[in-house]
Amino acid sequence: MAEPFENVIRAISSADEPLTAATMYRLSDINSEDLGKLQAAWGAIPVERRLVLVQRLGEIAEMNFDMNFSAVIRLALTDLNAELREAAIDATWIDESPDMLNRLLPLTRDMSDAVRASAVAALGRYILLGELGKFDAGLTRLAQNVARRLYADAAQPISVRRRALESLSNCSDPDVHSMIDESYAHSDAAMRISAMFAMGRSCDSVWAPIVLRELDSADPEMRYEAARTAGELELRDAVPALARIINDDDREVQEMAIWALGEIGGTRCQRLLEDLIEQAEADEDDGLVEAIEEALNAASLVGEGLIED
Repeated sequence: MAEPFENVIRAISSADEPLTAATMYRLSDINSEDLGKLQAAWGAIPVERRLVLVQRLGEIAEMNFDMNFSAVIRLALTDLNAELREAAIDATWIDESPDMLNRLLPLTRDMSDAVRASAVAALGRYILLGELGKFDAGLTRLAQNVARRLYADAAQPISVRRRALESLSNCSDPDVHSMIDESYAHSDAAMRISAMFAMGRSCDSVWAPIVLRELDSADPEMRYEAARTAGELELRDAVPALARIINDDDREVQEMAIWALGEIGGTRCQRLLEDLIEQAEADEDDGLVEAIEEALNAASLVGEGLIED
């Protein structure tokens, strides 16, 4: 027999008790009665504890698709604390329902810049689903219009406008090309980095010369996004530059370059990855070995039937 839900609430509320897996699992597919009890107690739970709880629930859902914390996440979306609302938005990524989109849309008008940025970023997955014909067309257009409005609003901070651009890059609207162009010419480095991200999502090789140039950027964030875009666009001309940055001093850049080689595929990419995995094994770098193995698997699939010099 499951323990009384009041005990679960006490465990959640007490900063002196660890948030055990058993406690958090009780919040999956929570019934309406227990949800009502949690809602009544929510405001009395310390903010820091609520924040940790929402973050942990998001992590569990990412690893275990059998867990459904949507009801609790929906509750957290209404929290008075902006940081907690932002964390709740980040935890909605697995919920692709129209109901969740309708809950996210008002948050694009939130008083907090960070919450607005997270909310418009979350719209990107619905825009992509709509582009693939897997989501209601009317709601997709609504999400696009909200993102377009935020991008065009010069009064919005860069943090919001750049996420709006990233979301819009998931659709085939021809105006997105000019938005990317405009953003790449922006004086703010963060906006230029988002423009690079959007280039990859656009699936348009017209951006190849810019991508190749930015693979040698002095900014590791730009190198990271350029590597991602090179992989998404499967730019074979990017292989020499990627061969350099698979030994990048920045670990995240290195791992993204490895991923990109896997996406591009073919014998040259496989050779580069095989050479690198030998060094990683010698260094007993298990994390890097795993990343290279995944890239090698992808490269072998992409490279089937591909003839190279």
